[in-house]
Amino acid sequence: MSLITSISGIRGTIGGKPGVSLSPLDIVRFTSAYARLITEQSKKSIRTVVVGRDARLSGEMVRQMVCGTLQACGMDVIDIGLAATPTTQMAVLSLQACGGIVITASHNPKEWNALKLLNNKGEFLNARQGEEILEIIEKEAFEYVPVEKLGTYDVLDFTDQHIEAVVNHPLVNKKAIAQAGYSVVVDGINSVGGVVIPKLLEALGVACHKIHCDPTGRFAHNPEPLPEHLTDLSKTVVEKKAALGISVDPDVDRLALICEDGSPFGEEYTLVACADYVLNFYAKKHPEISLHTVSNLASTRALKDITLVHKGTYTSSPVGEAHVVAEMKRTGSIIGGEGNGGIILPSLHYGRDALIGTALFLSALAEKQVSAGKLRSTYPTYHISKNRADLPENSSVQILFDTIRAAFPHAIVDERDGLRLDFEEEKQWVSLRTSNTEPIMRVYSEAPTAAVADALAQKVLTYLKKCIPLQPDKTKD
Repeated sequence: MSLITSISGIRGTIGGKPGVSLSPLDIVRFTSAYARLITEQSKKSIRTVVVGRDARLSGEMVRQMVCGTLQACGMDVIDIGLAATPTTQMAVLSLQACGGIVITASHNPKEWNALKLLNNKGEFLNARQGEEILEIIEKEAFEYVPVEKLGTYDVLDFTDQHIEAVVNHPLVNKKAIAQAGYSVVVDGINSVGGVVIPKLLEALGVACHKIHCDPTGRFAHNPEPLPEHLTDLSKTVVEKKAALGISVDPDVDRLALICEDGSPFGEEYTLVACADYVLNFYAKKHPEISLHTVSNLASTRALKDITLVHKGTYTSSPVGEAHVVAEMKRTGSIIGGEGNGGIILPSLHYGRDALIGTALFLSALAEKQVSAGKLRSTYPTYHISKNRADLPENSSVQILFDTIRAAFPHAIVDERDGLRLDFEEEKQWVSLRTSNTEPIMRVYSEAPTAAVADALAQKVLTYLKKCIPLQPDKTKD
């Protein structure tokens, strides 16, 4: 059993003792603390909270507890039911609610669930707000209203509004998409994506073949949309002679694509392709707008390369959607996201959104009149090597970072999120970050070839082992 409580929310496995796994008591306490925080920080008299969930098995049970607790705290609940995380984010903004809760454990296995907490802009709480919630929980500084002041409860389906906003977005070329006559295979991982992505494709005039699209919450494979988990999708794309395969994670904020020959487009390149299309659109039709993009420090440098091709400006942020959004706002970025297939388009909303990502990608294919494989070949090729090393108890992370920094004196150093070393001339970088949930160090590296990326990562791991005994273990997580 496992329970992880942090500034970003609470998540854990269902079943077991309170404080050890995600129990009803933990859900109620966390929801109560959130209700107090969001009430105190709301500048309006509105006390409305939007609640949405993915299709995982425990979702309905958790939903009932969350909604009931919010009502007991005097909050009016708008339950949008089975909904993508970006749909819930947009609903908060559109309905002018004071906050929102998304019940989803994202790409975690079916035994997990979690609460993702939103502010009145439909964005994730920042670190300071997260710390305040933890303090409220520790002090049990929450209380419940008398019966006359219980919150109300209403049900609303917001998916159609989300799809309408995507289809009618100025950047989406729905005419070109419909005229292309695409046939697409969708793997919905038996969650919300199996409902919303086919509905989006229908609205765009795209023929859709569905696999694993029944929202039962019984995931047909590992729910993280990585190539090794998408073999059914790849096979079906080839069998159906489809133009594209689309896969999303259970809460539909990550987008992974399969080319017409069954090969992965590469989730790192989902953002690159969408950004290329958006940059080109603005460069041609709105030259007065500054072309700025953002991704996190663990994402491919291909986005930087593409941005520079369009004479734009690229900056990076620490890992995490909230950090990416903050940097995008600071720089006025027109598009950004993360290398895990997360697309953030501010002109729609500030959140990772696989629906707008799908529409932008199809627009790019239709306008360029090329296959997915051909489009992928037009972008710079980089390879990311993902490694991890166990950290002995009481390890000094700062000593580790100092050791690595001294070993590479000519590297450009970035310490905003762990330690990242950039080697601009070689077009390489390596990043070291400790995990918030495990005693490990993640060591990611990128280079123009897989062999060079692996060699750079192993070189760093060797230096680490000189400082303290570590056991490197290459992984895909």
